Amino acid sequence: MSDKKDIYWRAYLVYFGVATLMLVVLIRTVMIQFDGGHPVFMSSASGSEKMPTRTVDRTPRRGQIVDANYTPLVTSVSFYDIHMDPTVVPPALVDSSLSDLAVALNDLYPEKTAREYERIILSGRENGNRYVLIHRRATNEDRKKLREMPIFKEGQFTGGLLDNQETIERRRPHGELMKRTLGYVRVQADSTVKKVGLEGAYDEYLTGVPGKEVLQKISTGWKRIGPVVKDPVEGATIVTTIDKEIQEVAHAELMRQLQKQKAINGSAIVMDVRTGYVKAIVNLVRNSDGNYYESYNHAIGTKEVPGSTFKLASLMALLEDDKIRLTDKVNAKGEYKFFKDRLTDSNHGVGYGVITVQQAFEKSSNVFSQIVNDAYKNEPQAYVDRLKSFGIGSKLNLDLKGEPSPTLYEPGTGGWSGISLPWMAVGYEVQQTPLQTLAFYNAVANNGTYVKPQFVKEIRRGNEVEETFPPVIIKDKICSEQTISDLKKCLKGVVQRGTGKSLNSTYFDIAGKTGTARILGQNNNYDDNRYLASFAGYFPADNPIYSCIVVVSGPTEDIYGAVVSGTVFTSIANKVYASSLAYHQPVNVDAKRKKDIPQAKVGNRKDLMELFKRFRIPYKSLTDKEYMIVREDEGKAIMEQRFVGKETVPNVVGMTAKDAVYLIESTGMSVRIEGFGRVASQSIKAGTQAAPGVVIQIVLK
Repeated sequence: MSDKKDIYWRAYLVYFGVATLMLVVLIRTVMIQFDGGHPVFMSSASGSEKMPTRTVDRTPRRGQIVDANYTPLVTSVSFYDIHMDPTVVPPALVDSSLSDLAVALNDLYPEKTAREYERIILSGRENGNRYVLIHRRATNEDRKKLREMPIFKEGQFTGGLLDNQETIERRRPHGELMKRTLGYVRVQADSTVKKVGLEGAYDEYLTGVPGKEVLQKISTGWKRIGPVVKDPVEGATIVTTIDKEIQEVAHAELMRQLQKQKAINGSAIVMDVRTGYVKAIVNLVRNSDGNYYESYNHAIGTKEVPGSTFKLASLMALLEDDKIRLTDKVNAKGEYKFFKDRLTDSNHGVGYGVITVQQAFEKSSNVFSQIVNDAYKNEPQAYVDRLKSFGIGSKLNLDLKGEPSPTLYEPGTGGWSGISLPWMAVGYEVQQTPLQTLAFYNAVANNGTYVKPQFVKEIRRGNEVEETFPPVIIKDKICSEQTISDLKKCLKGVVQRGTGKSLNSTYFDIAGKTGTARILGQNNNYDDNRYLASFAGYFPADNPIYSCIVVVSGPTEDIYGAVVSGTVFTSIANKVYASSLAYHQPVNVDAKRKKDIPQAKVGNRKDLMELFKRFRIPYKSLTDKEYMIVREDEGKAIMEQRFVGKETVPNVVGMTAKDAVYLIESTGMSVRIEGFGRVASQSIKAGTQAAPGVVIQIVLK
């Protein structure tokens, strides 16, 4: 009896011992999940005995910058540093598959041989290295391939693949295209943040809102535990006004001319006349290696004397103040003296004789210096005030940083002198950026409505539009309708009869003004004969859609605006015209369609009916015979019997070779095939008595 009790006690002890152990394991598991891996009773009041945790920001993905058609211009690309923990790979798997893994790595990353990869992994395994570098900056596509390789496909804890160390970089898929305007956000050496271009202007939207996550310190470093505390808000998408196709055209044409002219730099801008949305902006600067790069945004940030393109503003002032009419006669004698200084016409002082004001503008005569001086010499402030009423002299207040204030001297200020008035009349002693000049020309094209140039159309977050940027009108009317009409006539005449007559497109009329200005060189003087060649205008002349300006600084082969910049303008206009549906009327809109029903092959009735049903073609079958011919009648496919018989030669014209051979051989006759396509003719007439063994030749075309 005593032995029996001992057995019971031992059984109870074993039972309770196992139960207690299971309870301890359960409690321990719960503690690991919810209390950092240490029992509560081992933690001090401060929690210093627990495995340390910390809450950190979870960085959101930076938003994209796209063109008006949602083509990415700037995007974030993820790269991954690939490591391996060879210590977790079972020995048997190493023995059987390591060489295969090494070969696969060599195929993907041939900078190392398969033998080198094998040696690196084995060395790391022997030394207990749990973080062996395999490759830096792998793409997401690479990761997919790596996860299918021998050993790695077994997963992190058996295959040892560590591929989650992500680095996100900003990339411009189109290289130099619009590089400076797209810009960047960069932390400087002094810890200040430099913000340039669209990236800088819309950094707040692109950055997004960081989330929160909890990390726990383990033996191999910090590891995220549990779900994300707060999800990050991804950066918004900046939808620009840029059209990548127009941008590429402008970039290529300007680049070609700069290389030909060996110029110092150049800019080109294309803008939508009605909205002011910038469709293309190019800035190319010659580097020390002789190549051209987008290293500075001259179109927005560099102001220079505009030269003869400013004569449009002078003419507008004269017309608006009733100082002249286009038909008035002037003596363009070729040389115009003001005190000790003089201006000459481009035809080396010969002059154009007595011509109209309109002709003087079209020929870009510097007689405008004389006209303006005579008209305003007793009231120079009136001339300056009139220019200001057009918007000249004011900043455009762009969303992008770097726009300088235009230079426009006034009587009584330090920059004003006795020759300021005549010199300003022809584009000297005034300075403005190419975009400021274009905005003025765009206002003329837009019937006097001065709109602000803009680079962003909307901001989207996911599928939702967060903010839109409608056109901004700076001035409803900068001058009278009659003045606008006169100016348009003159700008069109420049290209038809004046300095730009070699530029007129063969497809449509363009309107614009040439400009050639002598500008200061590197030593802040005119000794190095540096010129600025420009052309500003719009197209088509009678119904403007786009305005455009091209400015080239320091050309060496030629100096005149028509030759240097006008040719670029025309090339851009022609290519934009050719590729834009806005210029072309729909073709054959009212033309009657030749056929409503597609042509059908002769064939099996069931096959034809299945096709007609699938493509929703109305049809009607006049018989239930096996092979049919199809004709069209009143918008329907009419299926009729095709003569087919066992004792007569079938009609196989129009059939495929497969169907024709089947029908002929079903009569006992043989077939010889020539050509490809459908049956065009057969050697024995259909309906003839079939003769088994006789050969019928069918010709396919």
